[in-house]
Amino acid sequence: MSAAKILVADDDRAIRTVLSQALGREGYDVRTTDTAGTLWQWVRDGEGDLVITDVVMPDDNGLDLIPRIKKVRPELRILVMSAQNTLLTAVKATERGAFEYLPKPFDLRELVGAVERALSQPHDGSAAGPAAEDEERLPLIGRSPAMQEIYRVLARLMGTDLTVMIYGESGTGKELVARALHDYGKRRSGAFVAINMAAIPRELIESELFGHEKGAFTGAQARSSGRFEQAAGGTLFLDEIGDMPLEAQTRLLRVLQEGEYTTVGGRTPIRADVRIVAATHRDLRQMVRAGDFREDLFYRLNVVPIRLPPLRERTEDIPELVRHFFRQVGSEGLPTKTLAADAMAYLRNHTWPGNVRELENLVRRLAALYSQETIDVEVIRGELAEAPGEIASGARPPAPVQGGSLGDSVERHLRDYFAAHKNELPASGLYDRVLREVERPLIELSLSATRGNQLKAAKLLGLNRNTLRKKIKDLDIEVVRGLK
Repeated sequence: MSAAKILVADDDRAIRTVLSQALGREGYDVRTTDTAGTLWQWVRDGEGDLVITDVVMPDDNGLDLIPRIKKVRPELRILVMSAQNTLLTAVKATERGAFEYLPKPFDLRELVGAVERALSQPHDGSAAGPAAEDEERLPLIGRSPAMQEIYRVLARLMGTDLTVMIYGESGTGKELVARALHDYGKRRSGAFVAINMAAIPRELIESELFGHEKGAFTGAQARSSGRFEQAAGGTLFLDEIGDMPLEAQTRLLRVLQEGEYTTVGGRTPIRADVRIVAATHRDLRQMVRAGDFREDLFYRLNVVPIRLPPLRERTEDIPELVRHFFRQVGSEGLPTKTLAADAMAYLRNHTWPGNVRELENLVRRLAALYSQETIDVEVIRGELAEAPGEIASGARPPAPVQGGSLGDSVERHLRDYFAAHKNELPASGLYDRVLREVERPLIELSLSATRGNQLKAAKLLGLNRNTLRKKIKDLDIEVVRGLK
C-alpha cells in the first residue's frame, strides 16, 4: 500500500522544511509549496490525501481556499495553521470545513497526531455552516497558549448543541465565552438569554426559569414567560450555577433529563428547545461532596468543561488587552492613551485579583482621569495601590468558603496574602487592616439581621450603642431601616 500524500502550503521555508522532515520520518509522502495557487492546482489535479495550509500567503488566503477545495474534493481533509491566533480564525477555519486548527507556533507531536486522526477517521460528509464574518469586535482577546487552547475547544463546539460548563474566577470572561458559543454557533439566529443565580431570590428562581401561570402564587397577576421560554431556539446561560438552591436544582435536572418543563402552576409540558451553557467560580465537585450540589445534575451540566485561566496565568496577553480596551474607550468618545514600557511591565507583574474586568476598569480610569497621552509607571503604581478596605494591592481573593470555620477562612486568606507578597510585605499596619476586613462585613450583616435596628445590632455584637454608631460612621456604612 502506497504512503499517504500530504500537501503542505506555507510561505515560510523553515516551516515547510520542518513539516517535510517530520512527516517524512512518519512515512508520509510530502509535497510542499509557498503559494495557495500551486496548492489549488494540485488539489484540482486530484493529488494528495491531506492538505496542511497556512492562512496568510502571498497570493491568497488559506481560509478562502477551503470552501473551493471542499466543493471539488469534499472528502479531502484540511489542517489549518495560523499565526493569526484569534478566536475568529479558529471559528472560521472550523466552520469552513477544516478538520483541525493549529495556532503557530505549534507542537510537532500534536500536528503529527492531528495528521494521523485526519487520515484514519471516516469522512461523515457533514457540511460546515456559514462563517460569521463580523470582525468589528473580537469576543475574546489573547494569543497566549492558554487562550489558544480555549479557541480551539470553542471552535469545535460551535456546530454542536453540547452542554458546556465554564469554570473561572470572577472577571475572567465567562459570559463572553458563553456569548461566543452562541454568536458563532448554529443557534446564532435565536436569543441569548442569561440569568445569574446569585442575583435571584431563592423563592423566585423557579418562576424566573420556567415562568408562571396567573394565580400560581400571591402576586402572580398574569401569566409570565420564564427564561427557558424566552431562549427557545437559542442559548440559555446559567451564570453562577453553584448558587442555585437544591430544590431548583432538582427541577432543572428533570428538564435536562426529559427535555421539557412546566410553568409554575401549569400542567401542560413545554419542550425545552435551548442549548445550556452554565458557569461558576465555585468548585462544584467539592460542593457535591459537601451535599450542596446534586451529583446527577453536575454530570448533566459538566458535559464539556472549560476552565478560563485567571489573568495572572496569561500576563503575556496584557499588552494586547490594554490596546483593545483603549480602542474600545476611544470608540466611546474618551481619549486614547499609550503606556510607557515600564508601566506595561508593572501591569504584567501585578497579580490581578479582579482579572480582565479589573484591567478594563483601570484602562477606563486612565482614559477618563489623566491628560497625558503616555501613561508612566508612577501613575500605574498609584492606580494599583491599596484601595480602602482591601488587605493589600494585588492580593489574590480567597477561595470561596466551602465549609470550615471563620478562622479557617481567614487563615486561607492570609496564607494567600503572604504567598503573594513574600518579597514586599508592608512595614506595619497589617493587624489593623485585617481587623477592618472582618469588622465591616460583620457590622453590615448584623445590621441586616436586625433590619437596621442599631440598638439590637449593638446588643447582638456586644458593643455599646455609641461605639457602634462611631464605627458605622468611620466605616461609612449605610444603614437602612426595615431592610431584609
